[in-house]
Amino acid sequence: MLLTMTTTHQPATDLGHLLHKHPDRAQSFTTSSGVAHVFYPKATNEECTVALLLEVDPIALVRGPGSTLTQYVNDRPYAAGSLLTVALGSVFRTAMNGRSESYPELANTPIPLVIRIPALPHRLADRLFTPLGWTVEITEHGERHGDVTLTGTVRLSDALKHLYVLLPVLDGGKHYWVAADEVDKLLKAGDGWLSQHPDKELITTRYLARKRPLITSALERLADVDEVEPEELDNALTEPKISLAAQRKEAVIKALKQAGAQRVLDLGCGGGALLRELVKDPGFTEIHGVDVSAKALQEAARKLHLDRLDDRRRERITLRQSALTYADTALAGYDAAVLMEVVEHVDPSRLPALEHSVFTVARPRTVLVTTPNVEYNPLFETLPEGQLRHSDHRFEWTRAEFQEWADGVAERRNYTVSYVPIGPEDADRGAPTQMAVFTSKGGKN
Repeated sequence: MLLTMTTTHQPATDLGHLLHKHPDRAQSFTTSSGVAHVFYPKATNEECTVALLLEVDPIALVRGPGSTLTQYVNDRPYAAGSLLTVALGSVFRTAMNGRSESYPELANTPIPLVIRIPALPHRLADRLFTPLGWTVEITEHGERHGDVTLTGTVRLSDALKHLYVLLPVLDGGKHYWVAADEVDKLLKAGDGWLSQHPDKELITTRYLARKRPLITSALERLADVDEVEPEELDNALTEPKISLAAQRKEAVIKALKQAGAQRVLDLGCGGGALLRELVKDPGFTEIHGVDVSAKALQEAARKLHLDRLDDRRRERITLRQSALTYADTALAGYDAAVLMEVVEHVDPSRLPALEHSVFTVARPRTVLVTTPNVEYNPLFETLPEGQLRHSDHRFEWTRAEFQEWADGVAERRNYTVSYVPIGPEDADRGAPTQMAVFTSKGGKN
């Protein structure tokens, strides 16, 4: 089976750098699907085409338990589907992940692409690829198969992810057993586009071989993408190279270490973005994640791989379902508490209750609160004017509003407070994230 990809981005031979495959050298790779050959039929500054040819042994394909003679006559070795997907993921894995040390800007830039697949089950091709920005042309070879050409201006990594997911979906079946780890593969490759696709349920159902428990799990997690870890805008920042989400976690961990914290509460932990960083550092001896959402806690447990951790690391982590606006004495006595991008999800009328439960009932020695700086929002090119950064935000504060609230909390609850900007600072608008560092003066209120 064959797939070609052509670009007229100039110099077009940059395609070789993005794919990590040199245009002047044909290469062969042994994959679980067969032998994959990568070569360039054309490589000039004006136009460059890369070809992926997968040689599959039709005899070896059907060997094994349950094989029958009729299985030797089928389209599996010749028409694009899950076999080609496995080769794509193996041969172009780095490019699919969007990594290029030599050309990081180009890897993140949409480029003109023409992808041709000479033999592909085509019935759903237009329906599935068009919403992703592709123009689809089909020359039918019969009722089922066709020569399909996709034309669009797309980031190379996104193009490869579209193919990785949709080729087996078009085929309607997989050549290997579909287990729970296929959900993770689907959501990773579908990150940034699958949750918005009008046919996400059809795609999920066919990709997961119609296995209802896996489909339910995937759809629930797709529905919770924004709720659990809303980092799309953060990662959209072109400056600097490290995403705002990563800088935020780095700033929080630095502040925790400066405070000498070992026993840490992550209040409103969501899907465990911060927990995953905390557990890597043995200096944090006890880590307690708290969230009101049971689904978010399930996601955190999955991403932390709690079922596979050794006993020593597993004993350091506790997950607890609890609302931050209700007093919970089980949270008392910790060195530090973190509310990372949490307060803006609380109705303003409930903030006094949150203040009481965190700063009086739990009363850790250090409290870190991060929240968006609404003054910075106009600098996000993808954020419509006047819109908050997330649909669940009840408000977003200016720097003056945040400091007014935090100064009041510190005075009422016997803490001192200082402020740390996080992310690239604008001379007039400040940083995209603002952090308050509260330190207890001792005693109780």
